[in-house]
Amino acid sequence: MATSTPRRPLSELRSQRWLAPDDMRSFAHRQRLQQMGLRREEFMGRPVIAIINTWSDLSPCHAHLRERADAVRRGILLAGGFPVELPAMSLGEVMVKPTTMIYRNFLAMEVEELLRSLPIDGAVLLGGCDKTTPGMLMGAISMDIPVIFCPAGPMLNDRHRGHSVGAGTHTRMFWDDYVAGAIDQPEWIRLEAKMTRSPGTCNTMGTASTMTAIAEAMGMTLPGASSIPAMDSNHPRMAAQCGARAVDMVWEDLKPSRILTRAAIDNGVVAYMALGGSTNAAIHLVAIAGRAGINLTLDQMARTATTVPVLANLFPSGDKLMEDFYYAGGLPALLAEVAPQLALDCLTVTGRTLGENIASASSTDAQVIRSLAEPVSALGALAVLRGNLCPDGAVIKPSAANPKFFRHRGRALVFDSNADMLARINQSDLDVDEDTVLILRNGGPIGAPGMPEWGNLPIPKKLLQAGVRDMLRVSDARMSGTHYGTCVLHVTPEAAVGGPLALVATGDIIELDLDAGSLNMMVSDDELARRRAAWQAPVHPYRRGYTRLYIEHVTQADKGCDLDFLLGNEPTPEPPIF
Repeated sequence: MATSTPRRPLSELRSQRWLAPDDMRSFAHRQRLQQMGLRREEFMGRPVIAIINTWSDLSPCHAHLRERADAVRRGILLAGGFPVELPAMSLGEVMVKPTTMIYRNFLAMEVEELLRSLPIDGAVLLGGCDKTTPGMLMGAISMDIPVIFCPAGPMLNDRHRGHSVGAGTHTRMFWDDYVAGAIDQPEWIRLEAKMTRSPGTCNTMGTASTMTAIAEAMGMTLPGASSIPAMDSNHPRMAAQCGARAVDMVWEDLKPSRILTRAAIDNGVVAYMALGGSTNAAIHLVAIAGRAGINLTLDQMARTATTVPVLANLFPSGDKLMEDFYYAGGLPALLAEVAPQLALDCLTVTGRTLGENIASASSTDAQVIRSLAEPVSALGALAVLRGNLCPDGAVIKPSAANPKFFRHRGRALVFDSNADMLARINQSDLDVDEDTVLILRNGGPIGAPGMPEWGNLPIPKKLLQAGVRDMLRVSDARMSGTHYGTCVLHVTPEAAVGGPLALVATGDIIELDLDAGSLNMMVSDDELARRRAAWQAPVHPYRRGYTRLYIEHVTQADKGCDLDFLLGNEPTPEPPIF
């Protein structure tokens, strides 16, 4: 806590509206807390700190967050606060169907309304799996009370045949080998049991670590917090420190609106590129910035990618894992390498600036955290494409793609849905070769719905058996941040709303030119007009519940896939206390 920061009076805290007045309603509030066995002294005159916990029995990334909540509670009590644990929807990437992405905004709404509807002065956000970090941050930004994010941390490394094994990235590699016959079933079953050896998020630079690192770079976590392995003893210590710091942040009135400035968002973008982060971040960062009232575009991020090379030697752009990154100094060390491109005067949850937080940081392993003079890849972590196939943009991750396809023309092979693709992709008579452009449509925010991670289309079995391991693939879906390959994603507008992807036919020639930033189908305007006249919008079977609300209000990928009525930073009135 900065020594010059004045302490707010107790009377200004939100919780005092519920607990302080000498009236019947506040009597009932105090009475009900004591009904749970609490003493009056435990909650009166103290900041009430929520522990928003996304623990779940079906979320292996968050399996340890029950215990971490206890560590956070210790820190809150030590600093003089009153801890209350509140459960929130757990977005475990693997189990939730059709995709956690459809529920990111649900979690954002839940966090916002939990914080608004209850006597909460500040919060510690416990999460880490892909959509959890942006969802929780979006809700907290919209509520705008003091919050600190406590990342779940990556899982431990594994080894196979003498090589490091990363969750997700190697799953795809081993699957291709299994389909091609290079791995037998007993070995496949052994891999299933050992590849993911502890709780925690994916240990590659997938979406989980991309987003927690971005949160740190933007100032929303303690320094170094995003890199600590979930099972390291430093992790519960960090969690306890989050609890203690949340209490101080309440007294300082250190809210997201003071931290998440335009410069802080730009710092997150710089970190994203230096990490070689997941393409999913291109959506989440736009949404996070939007909640703070900041207009962030794909083109702005792509420009940063041309000036900030990939410095983190982590799968899928490199060959190391998050545990190695932690030992090499973690995110503070990486940020120190790109310090000239950062706004170092940005305020963070520590009460200090980003520059102060990383002043003593440096890489201890030049093979894991590279210098600007020796990057992992100069190709960049993000490029934006436009053309008659994606007038509002599409993205590709050059650092994890095959340069042989950066200028490519090939025949389209179109799949109208993921089910269609799965049914046909391994047929022996499929008319496909290495130059074919695989296209999946109706995988976008509305079409799927929810924009699942279908964009890393599998290589057809007949080509895997011939040794092919990459092809140009195009879709309006997303791709797991742990995956790799020459995949064009987030084609916007999506096919389900009549975007040009809906008009592509098998056999059309598709042309990608990465240097020119273009993606086009070689079809005349007259022919496209004829096809458009014949196109019919798909009819969704979702007639009720949250999914219907989502379909009716979700924005397109280039706008962050937020719900249109949640955009911006207009304040919502505090609830009346009656």
